[in-house]
Amino acid sequence: MIRWMFPFALAAAAVPAAAQAPIARAAADGPLILAFGDSLTAGYGLGRGLGFAPQLEDALRRHGVKARVHDAGVSGDTTAGGRARLAWTLQRMGAKPDLAIVELGANDMLRGVDPKVTEANLDAILAELKRQGIPVLVAGMLAAPNLGPDYRQRYEAIFPTLARKYDAELYPFILQGVVGNRALLLGDGVHPNFEGIKRMVTGIMPTVQRALAKAGPRQG
Repeated sequence: MIRWMFPFALAAAAVPAAAQAPIARAAADGPLILAFGDSLTAGYGLGRGLGFAPQLEDALRRHGVKARVHDAGVSGDTTAGGRARLAWTLQRMGAKPDLAIVELGANDMLRGVDPKVTEANLDAILAELKRQGIPVLVAGMLAAPNLGPDYRQRYEAIFPTLARKYDAELYPFILQGVVGNRALLLGDGVHPNFEGIKRMVTGIMPTVQRALAKAGPRQG
């Protein structure tokens, strides 16, 4: 079963989307959202404007929320990589986000990283976001079954545990409704295609809306 996740690690060879994305400007007429993650956030294998961030931005605008979603997805990224680049990412945005969607941890699981290490890295990311007064939505991941019940239990507990600790909104499984449906996947059988990303956005939208409502109106 681990094969259903394997290409996430292979995607590390791709050009990081965050390195190519333009700096987000302050959304004076609505919230600024940071999408901080790996290939799922970056829209691996898709053309410009077809990935998670632009689709989420479009969906929010259709619901009357004039949001700007900054794509800070890096294909192949781990929680350690995310931790290392967080400060640079925030600085490069040029404006404080009203919400950060943190979607990291799949590649840690693929590489068999000790869940304690993954949790420590995510904890540090969420702690820094809290220190800067940035509300968070944690997008969780499930472990491949063949990693064993002990690993799976410890890994999958990370996301709800940290969401509670930092009073963050939680979307338990970012690939809900996508995994196993080949019509929603690229040819590699793993990464979501345009319709797969659309399904991801549809699934996470209520949690994003709840997180934005909890964060309150944009200040300044």
